[in-house]
Amino acid sequence: MMIALDTRLGRIAFNNPILTASGTFGYAKELEGTVDFSQLGGIIPKTITVEPRIGNPPPRTLETPSGLLNAIGLDNDGLEYFLENHLPYLLNLPTAIVVNIAGKTQNEFVLMCKRLSGYSGITALELNLSCPNVSGGIDFAVNPLLARTIVEECRAVTEIPLIAKLSPLVANIVEISRAVADGGADAVSIANTFPAMAINWRQKKPVLGNKTGGLSGPAIKPIILKLVWEVARANVIPIIAVGGIASIDDIMEYGLAGASAVQVGTSNFYQPQHCSTFVHNLPDCIASLGYHAWSEMVGACHKM
Repeated sequence: MMIALDTRLGRIAFNNPILTASGTFGYAKELEGTVDFSQLGGIIPKTITVEPRIGNPPPRTLETPSGLLNAIGLDNDGLEYFLENHLPYLLNLPTAIVVNIAGKTQNEFVLMCKRLSGYSGITALELNLSCPNVSGGIDFAVNPLLARTIVEECRAVTEIPLIAKLSPLVANIVEISRAVADGGADAVSIANTFPAMAINWRQKKPVLGNKTGGLSGPAIKPIILKLVWEVARANVIPIIAVGGIASIDDIMEYGLAGASAVQVGTSNFYQPQHCSTFVHNLPDCIASLGYHAWSEMVGACHKM
């Protein structure tokens, strides 16, 4: 029995629901020859900013018993370098490309959206409204009015579909999701990493050079699953789930909770072929529940 894996999030279409999360897959070229890009639903390369950033001081990452702490600090060569050196390669790949952007101000988000609008072939723009690893950064995703305003202003300068990447550190994730939906977002990514830290007690100091970083991996998955469930139950906006996916079971849980797509992040570091394996195993899991398509089972828990 053929199982359809294609999925739609409003205007956004993917051949299958499994994407790579920003910051965990480089600019794809690093994985050339290791991963069959045509098997992926989409690739989200590293976050780009208007100006180049050198990122945070090392150490920048630390493996924990249940995940990964990272404090990269949005290290990148800036928008213009990305447009000239990375985007042409990405747009020639046999999969959807979602460009993740972060601004220090509202105007920077708008500037980048306007600049990227001149390039055809981009599937969507992911607005990184909350990054816990940037010292002095503003968490745009905890204020509904501010989040809505940024999305509105970006929508005014581009026809490219917009995905708002939200923070998990909010009292009401449904309220924030509704705000960005009202602003014109096509979908939301739920969610960014959790601020966290580790201390070397022998040296009496934090392990990370930035002192704190963002926690990702299996530890956060049950929390993100609840956030996805809440937004899906409110039927606010299409959802991409991000957080702790390490097995096909995690993907099935997110789908049943209401996520139309998922982003695989931390597990890419230790098993770059994970996404391909998940795509291969997904049809049998869907069929075992009696469905003929991924889209049929999305949100099924809310229909019981």
